[in-house]
Amino acid sequence: MTQFNLTRRSMLAGAAIAGAIGPLVQASFARANEEVAPITTPTDLSALKRVKVDLVKPPFVHAHTQKAVGPPKIVEFTMTIQEKKMVIDDQGTELHAMTFDGSVPGPMMVVHQDDYVELTLINPETNELQHNIDFHSATGALGGGALTIVNPGEKAVLRFKATKAGVFVYHCAPPGMVPWHVTSGMNGAIMVLPREGLTDGHGKELVYDKIYYVGEQDFYVPRDEAGNFKKYDSVGESYADTLEVMRTLTPTHIVFNGAVGALTGENAMTAAVGEKVLIVHSQANRDTRPHLIGGHGDYVWATGKFRNPPDLDQETWFIPGGTAGAAFYTFEQPGIYAYVNHNLIEAFELGAAAHFKVTGDWNDDLMTAIVSPTGS
Repeated sequence: MTQFNLTRRSMLAGAAIAGAIGPLVQASFARANEEVAPITTPTDLSALKRVKVDLVKPPFVHAHTQKAVGPPKIVEFTMTIQEKKMVIDDQGTELHAMTFDGSVPGPMMVVHQDDYVELTLINPETNELQHNIDFHSATGALGGGALTIVNPGEKAVLRFKATKAGVFVYHCAPPGMVPWHVTSGMNGAIMVLPREGLTDGHGKELVYDKIYYVGEQDFYVPRDEAGNFKKYDSVGESYADTLEVMRTLTPTHIVFNGAVGALTGENAMTAAVGEKVLIVHSQANRDTRPHLIGGHGDYVWATGKFRNPPDLDQETWFIPGGTAGAAFYTFEQPGIYAYVNHNLIEAFELGAAAHFKVTGDWNDDLMTAIVSPTGS
């Protein structure tokens, strides 16, 4: 444990020196901790029903109702932090990832507006680093970050009321090391559904048949003098080199769900003609512009907030960094659809692409070949 403390101190010091924001973040954590005092009249939640939810690996989402059933509940989640080595492309490039529950992105949570989210966050003693969690959907204490700082061998339990409806990013945000943890994979999304479910903003219900979660991730992998991606024995060993690459603001990889090809080929998301699909897309660090090639966003909440009327019939939608967005589409033709970041360099050269494999009957009225390609 002594070795861990020394390693952590050196990394915190290096991060604080990196720029002016470092000391400000440190001070914010200190101030938040000072201001947290025992609540003299705690809210009595004893009458609320408790529901324990088992999270699932993206792009899939745990079972949930689209409309709230009964009064608000306390929804219990547990996530275990895993620091793990991952291969992120077909060239064997390795990354010492930091993850919630072992996946990049972390699993998506779903609750309803005015429910209480109660998260048990576990940092096993086998890990090397300190971690926490910042919910963009929460109010107070740096989104929970000031209340969930866990060293290896510790756990914390955070509860917050989900007062805003929409899809939101969550991510690790430890003092002095925020960008390193986020760009090492430690982010995910939570969806807070309106209690009455989704609508088009004019009273029409929008009910999805399937939901998929796409987490877009930028990685910054150091190279050696020959231009080959470097490998390290531990996450701490990679810190200094990775920080240098991060400061260039030039990712080596931009991928969906943790690796090049993670959602293509045999791993493609599936649907059938006529099925209504909700696609939740998050990017915790950089702006992105999702596009479904051959399809559209029938209804799009680009910044993910369900009190706002959705945009209609979008070809490409813009999701700012640090935001999750949602798009609702009814598939009308069978085939393979590419779902990409429409910065096409990032999609085709760096890996930000996925597939939907759609089954059903072809509709010639929507598209047909009048003359097939021929030599002359």
